Amino acid sequence: MDMPPILSGIRRQMDTLADRQRVISQNIANSETPGFKARAVEDADFSDLLGNSVGGVRIAKPRVELTAGMKGLGAIQPAGAGIVLDKDISETKPDGNNVTLEDQLLKLGQVQADFTAMTNLYRKQLSMLKTAVGKGG
Repeated sequence: MDMPPILSGIRRQMDTLADRQRVISQNIANSETPGFKARAVEDADFSDLLGNSVGGVRIAKPRVELTAGMKGLGAIQPAGAGIVLDKDISETKPDGNNVTLEDQLLKLGQVQADFTAMTNLYRKQLSMLKTAVGKGG
């Protein structure tokens, strides 16, 4: 039996939030590492919600692959799928590290709020499914 699309979407969002929490904890752990650059999890691609097609037309988010020339100029390809260098930074320390604990804690608070919202949506969906099958809600 397939999972209803709403529950599948909630699960994917919770997985993304878990990845964000992991990346934030890595940023905090490396807040004193010289030259470390803060990372963030890339936002989910909207086309995933559409099943990658609308009316038979495939929708894809453009990807930028670094060429040898770009790497020669100092461009860095972040490691890991969906993990990118954080563009929302407030300062860079003299040693090149750009992790600010205050920024990371704010992002962690947002992850917590989003996770709470997803948990509440999940509970409501389960309650509606129970009501629909006559098991009470």
